[in-house]
Amino acid sequence: MAPNKLNSSSGNSSVHGSQSDNGFISSFSLFPEKAVQELLQSPVQGSDDHLIEFSEALRTVAKALRRVAEGKASAQAEAAEWKRKFELERARNLQFDSTEKSSLENQADLGDVRTNNPANHPPLSKKANERFERCCSSNGICSHEVLRDGKSDSDSKMVRKASFKLSWYCKGEQSDQHKHDVVSFEKGNITTAERSSKQISLKWESSPQTVLILTKPNSASVQILCVEMVRWLRQQKKLNIYVEPRVRVDLLTESSYFNFVETWNDDKEVLALHTKVDLVITLGGDGTVLWAASMFKGPVPPIVPFSLGSLGFMTPFYSEHYKECLDSILKGPISIALRHRLQCHVIRDAAKNEYEAEEPILVLNEVTIDRGISSFLTNLECYCDNSFVTCVQGDGLILSTTSGSTAYSLAAGGSMVHPQVPGILFTPICPHSLSFRPLILPEHVTLRVQVPFNSRSPAWASFDGKDRKQLEPGDALVCSMAPWPVPTACLVDSTNDFLRSIHEGLHWNLRKTQSFDGPRES
Repeated sequence: MAPNKLNSSSGNSSVHGSQSDNGFISSFSLFPEKAVQELLQSPVQGSDDHLIEFSEALRTVAKALRRVAEGKASAQAEAAEWKRKFELERARNLQFDSTEKSSLENQADLGDVRTNNPANHPPLSKKANERFERCCSSNGICSHEVLRDGKSDSDSKMVRKASFKLSWYCKGEQSDQHKHDVVSFEKGNITTAERSSKQISLKWESSPQTVLILTKPNSASVQILCVEMVRWLRQQKKLNIYVEPRVRVDLLTESSYFNFVETWNDDKEVLALHTKVDLVITLGGDGTVLWAASMFKGPVPPIVPFSLGSLGFMTPFYSEHYKECLDSILKGPISIALRHRLQCHVIRDAAKNEYEAEEPILVLNEVTIDRGISSFLTNLECYCDNSFVTCVQGDGLILSTTSGSTAYSLAAGGSMVHPQVPGILFTPICPHSLSFRPLILPEHVTLRVQVPFNSRSPAWASFDGKDRKQLEPGDALVCSMAPWPVPTACLVDSTNDFLRSIHEGLHWNLRKTQSFDGPRES
């Protein structure tokens, strides 16, 4: 096998190997083609099949290394050529901008010297001003880019890209859809904004002063932890504390010391909670987080969810370490996940238009339209932005957020989706069709589910598992993404917490590792 030659060749390559552009030694320079050829030229003793196979494998490796080297050289040459063209184009653009600016200044100077007669002004200045006013309008996003060919200045022809503006639109002035920027625009090129590709961090500009604590009812362990946490937050952190009315009664039954704890008396005060509360702490499971989100019909303060329930897809914090967790959160910065909510309207058949709808309902997990107690299949006509999608015939339909993708939608065959992905899950419940597969639709669409007049029975809609409403033939349910997400604090970050929750909560892809001592291929 000539091991001495192999060792010497490897040693030389490690000493003389050239480094790549990023400072690391190329992987193929550690075992160059020359060393492979020397190894192949060494005499093979006997006719051992393994040695023959090994020599063939080395020849294949040598060919692959040669192709990699050729490809790298070609890529470097192409990159250098593109860089040269870019620098040349940028220099030409800068030169043109400077020439145009000086031309405009000269025209302005001539206008000052000449009389006030508008006929004396050259048409070039008027066109330039119109173009300037058109491009600098603040109603949208606009820009342009100047391109020139490679001819001399005397023969060159300037080619200007058409200017355009980008702006969002809503269907109807009373539409409740809120559009957000998803693109950036520069020199005529459109690129997607990096809104969903980065983790979100929250940094306090001033220290939190008021905390709302929401607890899971009928739990002795939760009640004990709530008493300890309220006392610690008041004594150590000097915070104002709000609790639910029933919790305040329990605290005062425990001790008159808790007279400082505040609560609310009616629904009007609940609607104003977001103006008073800086932070929300939930003690329970995912259901407690859903209850906390349902209390806020508009903006939602950051929520710190502690796990004291059966499942914890949205509760990453452990109650045993609540002091360390809250101390870190109150100091900041903290990583948060913005969990999108759906805004749902029930529109009755008697309504004159779509804006005569019932009170909007916000859901964090999903809205479900099912057949209820009826023995007939549901018959639902579905539209997406006024475009017909399909007719659902089965047990029902689930319109879910990505946070709710691990809830009812998952049980009905929908995919698990990262909560930071902005989208709406369209999942049928036991459809009477083999080809009816779930969909994931973009966040900006408006979905309309209508019970047709020829339906054999009414349907029922439930919102996060409660507030069931009956939908008679002719009634419709309209859903769109709500403009107010639910910010929940993360233990590490949104991705780490999501993966940990599906591993621990669902035992996702858990199986015994395949044994290594089984049968082998010949």
